[in-house]
Amino acid sequence: MVLDGLRFLAAGLIVLYHYQSEGPWPLDRLSPVFLRGYLATDFFLILSGYVLGRAYGRKIAGGTVSDERFLLLRVMRVWPAHLVMLAAFAVVIALGVALGAPPAHPDQYQWSDLPSQALLIHAWGLHTGSGWNLPTWSLSALVICYAAFPTLWRKLNRVGASLLLFIGGLAAVWAADLVSRTLYHHALFDLPFNLGVLRALPLFVFGACIARAGELDWPPSRWAVWLAVASGLLVTVLQGFGRFDLMSVALLGLLVGAGGAVRTSRGQQVAAKAGQISFALYITHIFVAMIWFHATRMIVARFAPPEWLQWVMWGLALPAAIATAIAFERLVDQPLQKAVGRLISWRPARYRELARSE
Repeated sequence: MVLDGLRFLAAGLIVLYHYQSEGPWPLDRLSPVFLRGYLATDFFLILSGYVLGRAYGRKIAGGTVSDERFLLLRVMRVWPAHLVMLAAFAVVIALGVALGAPPAHPDQYQWSDLPSQALLIHAWGLHTGSGWNLPTWSLSALVICYAAFPTLWRKLNRVGASLLLFIGGLAAVWAADLVSRTLYHHALFDLPFNLGVLRALPLFVFGACIARAGELDWPPSRWAVWLAVASGLLVTVLQGFGRFDLMSVALLGLLVGAGGAVRTSRGQQVAAKAGQISFALYITHIFVAMIWFHATRMIVARFAPPEWLQWVMWGLALPAAIATAIAFERLVDQPLQKAVGRLISWRPARYRELARSE
């Protein structure tokens, strides 16, 4: 339940990160914290490994779900919604160009980049563009993570020391950062999106390690609330002092592990619903931004409203993004998942259970 709420919060921070430069002036003038939104994506990647470990680890270890079936379920959880959004982008861009209103950043919408993006292979090291629906680089990278998960989990299942699991997962992130700096001369968190697999896989592994540690009752539930609060506060305060990405990832890992160990029923329905729409918010908010901020730029250019009114228009983009996500989840994603469940000859209720986490 706590993780559902944190997932929605992370999605909201990603939206704010992508929207912060669209106001009358960039929000990072107020604080560099607004430039650290990429850590929310890293949180999602850690959380993905954790949730899959807790939800499917025993099924994988026990052989009740085959590797092939698991990969099919995971890909079909994200791919149909991704294709719908990509088609929406293509239609709006084509109409805009035809009507004489091209996008503000045409280099982000190259038609030659569509095939690799549609196939969700654009973060696999290929020399393709990273435009269109920008956050989907992580979905592309997660496909590789999903393929690796069954083998990874069977190896983690042999480890019986929770602290070793946490340290080992964190070491994987640090090692990937060293490789990134050595080979590509970028920190792991600054890699171009076409190298997203290198960034996502160690974070996903870290999350899976935390999930295995959770099976070993780490952290103890009596410490979970305090550890979650402390790690959440520390990672937030840390951003005000500069970039400490590896330390931040360690704290985010603690937050995931502690959040998963919290046992409470308070606000369960609200948190579950918030977590449910977080995937929709993640894949629709750039589409909303493309339309919303294009319209506001036209209004500002024509009518020159006062700055306070420009901030009002900017602020309304946030509830617009959430409303769009709610509508997409109900009217598009849910029907798609029911159709997918029938298509792969799986009982719909059982399919939804296995395809629940993003």
